[in-house]
Amino acid sequence: MRHGGNPNVLRILGVYKGQAQEDSSAMGLVMEYMERGSLVDLQVALNGPPPWPLTFRIINQIALGMNFLHQLNPPILHLDLKPSNVLLDDSLNAKLTDFGLAKISKTSSKILEMKDEEAAGTTSYMAPEAFSTAQYAPNFSSDVYSYGILVWSVITGRQPYLSNISSLLRFRVKEGDRPDLTSLDSSLADGLSNIIDLMMQCWDSNPKIRPKFIATVFKPKFCRHLLIEYLSSSDRRQQLYESKYTSQQTAPEIPNSTLNYTPAFQT
Repeated sequence: MRHGGNPNVLRILGVYKGQAQEDSSAMGLVMEYMERGSLVDLQVALNGPPPWPLTFRIINQIALGMNFLHQLNPPILHLDLKPSNVLLDDSLNAKLTDFGLAKISKTSSKILEMKDEEAAGTTSYMAPEAFSTAQYAPNFSSDVYSYGILVWSVITGRQPYLSNISSLLRFRVKEGDRPDLTSLDSSLADGLSNIIDLMMQCWDSNPKIRPKFIATVFKPKFCRHLLIEYLSSSDRRQQLYESKYTSQQTAPEIPNSTLNYTPAFQT
């Protein structure tokens, strides 16, 4: 990542060696500074989801970043895709970070070089097959499942499950539980039904049915005309953005660059 191969993956600028209180040889990474924090920070500040154009953009940018990782040679699996690992720059562009669980995929058979058995990522975003066998080996579809759950979180501005008991989540997800679909109204925005269909395909219990990330960035054509119409008025855009905040909070101004955003969908 040091050479910054994709605008939606956080760049590593260098490595430093410093002195910590208990470890004189502590090392760390120098990374891009992301002014807006993480997607979680945005969700908390808004007390809900972003305006639809920004929601669609974030969803698309996450897919573009993941597609980049999966298309590398050798491919990289993220394995910890969740809102806290999606950072936002000053223009609210999404960038993937925290590859602490990332693995390099070896060969077309997607066999991973793993030193020990580990459950990848936060339980709420983990694929059901991860809970089914001790011999589970993460692959591309593992990230796609996490993306599907993450899309639900971006759309709703909420965590996917009410329970935070890991053992219960492991059991219920394996049995087919998914985030609540009754809270989604596809009529709220043009193209939202496309996103919901894609989301459900991504979190399918059968890994073979889940699409590849390159398909997720090809499919959504819903955003282009919506952005032009919705973002044509900066006053309306800022008013709707501010309305998402609680009375105790002050909404930061949405950068003007968001107005000029052109979807990065491939054709």
